[in-house]
Amino acid sequence: MTSTSTPRAPFNRLLLTGAAGGLGKVLRERLRPYANVLRLSDIAALAPAVDDHEEVVLCDLADKQAVHQLVEGVDAILHFGGVSVERPFEEILGANISGVFHIYEAARKHGVKRVIFASSNHVIGFYKQDQQLDATSARRPDGYYGLSKSYGEDMASFYFDRYGIETVSIRIGSSFPEPQNRRMMHTWLSFDDLTQLLERSLYTPNVGHTVVYGMSANKDVWWDNRYASHLGFEAKDTSEVFRDKVEAQPMPADDDPARIYQGGAFVAAGPFGD
Repeated sequence: MTSTSTPRAPFNRLLLTGAAGGLGKVLRERLRPYANVLRLSDIAALAPAVDDHEEVVLCDLADKQAVHQLVEGVDAILHFGGVSVERPFEEILGANISGVFHIYEAARKHGVKRVIFASSNHVIGFYKQDQQLDATSARRPDGYYGLSKSYGEDMASFYFDRYGIETVSIRIGSSFPEPQNRRMMHTWLSFDDLTQLLERSLYTPNVGHTVVYGMSANKDVWWDNRYASHLGFEAKDTSEVFRDKVEAQPMPADDDPARIYQGGAFVAAGPFGD
C-alpha cells in the first residue's frame, strides 16, 4: 500500500533517534522527503550515510553532553530512541528516562520547538480490552517500559507549559508489516499510516502537547482520537485484510494477558532479578 500524502516543504535538518531500531530503519527512507538533511542516531551501529542528505551520529541517550551535541542545528526531533521492550528498571533508566530529559533539555538550549515523541500503548496497558479510551483517560502503565513512556509524556507537557516546546506524543500501537496476533488486530499501525501521522505531527501548527493513538483504521478499536482531530490524521489501512490469517492461529487461553489486557503480555513481564 502506497501513501498518497504529498510531501511538504522540507525542514533543513531533522533528527531521528533510534534509527537502528525496527521502526527507525523503516523511517530512515520514509522521512527523506521531509528534510534537506536527515540526522540519524542510535547507540547501535548504523549503515553509513548514503549521500549528502544523511548524517549518521552514534550517541548514547544517557550521555547528556553527547545528546546536546546531537541536537545542535536541528529544526525538529523525532524521538524514537531508547529501550523498546520490557526490561529491568535499571536498563530502562538510562535511555528512556534520563534520555528523554536530555533530549528536551537539548531542545530547550538549542531552540528546537517541535518534538515527535514515540510514546506507546503501554502507558495504558492495564486497561481491559473491553474498555474504550481517549487521550484524557488516566494512564495505567503495564511495566517499567510503560512507566518510562508515561514519564516522557509528562516531560513533553512540562516543556510545553514552561518553555513552549510543542510535542505530539504518539501512543504507537503495533507497527509491523502486518498484525501478528489477535491483539494486534486492534492495535495495528501500518507503516504508511505511521508516515502520514508523522507528517501531520511535524507540520500541523499549534499542537501544544497533543496525545494521539497510533493505529490504523481497524474494524474494532479501543482508542478514540477525538482530542487529536486537529492533526487531520486519517488512517488509510486496516488490519481486516489480515483477519483470516490471524484467526487461523490458536485462540489464547481465557486467562492469557494477551486476551484480557490492552497491553497484552507486557502486564506479566518480570519481576526481574528475583
